[in-house]
Amino acid sequence: MFVAVYRWRVKPGYEAKFREGWLKVTDAVYQMYGSLGSRLHRDADGSWVAYAQWPDEAAWREAWQSQRPVADPEGYAMLKDSVETCYELAEPVMKLTVLEDRLKSQPYSNYEVTP
Repeated sequence: MFVAVYRWRVKPGYEAKFREGWLKVTDAVYQMYGSLGSRLHRDADGSWVAYAQWPDEAAWREAWQSQRPVADPEGYAMLKDSVETCYELAEPVMKLTVLEDRLKSQPYSNYEVTP
């Protein structure tokens, strides 16, 4: 599995527009290019970070280096309008190959919170 991590500075007042654009683009990339989806986060410094998973780096490269059209032009325009600088949309800040995966979406069933 391959992961691309992106970071953006969203203009004040554009947070909802950015989020909507990110949802549109992420869903379209999943449907059109074979990604495994993404998660959007907000860092303590105020920046926005997305963690996008792919089956492998070759699939990611094929999606982004091909001559195919932008997955969702409307969503991409919303993202472009919402970030402080357009270069932030182009390249991930990290390209990671997953070595081990223990990420879960739910806590262990026998986990108990102790006071």
